[in-house]
Amino acid sequence: MAFEQHQEKTYTQSTENVYQAALKVVDKLEGSTLSNSPENFHLEVKFNKTILGNVLGERTHLTCEVRPQGAESLVVIDAYPLDAVGRKLMFGARKGVTATVVSWFLAHLENNLGK
Repeated sequence: MAFEQHQEKTYTQSTENVYQAALKVVDKLEGSTLSNSPENFHLEVKFNKTILGNVLGERTHLTCEVRPQGAESLVVIDAYPLDAVGRKLMFGARKGVTATVVSWFLAHLENNLGK
């Protein structure tokens, strides 16, 4: 599906710092945490149609995993649109919504990390 997003970015911060920054981003972007595994640096989040007062048109499911890579941290993000009852949207998704959510998530993450 073209509406699914997968992105990976490396940061020079520790895995714990990046994970804590990701948790702050979820709060800032008004997301609902579906699962949180601090010992594995993994979280799953649902974002509603409206983020920071901007109506995007559909809900988004996002997973964020922070993996240690020596002195750096690799952030792996996967996201896809959701239907009204929280299932993966298989057709009819609006173009660019999921990509927008992922880009906002990464921008706020970098801001929290002081990049």
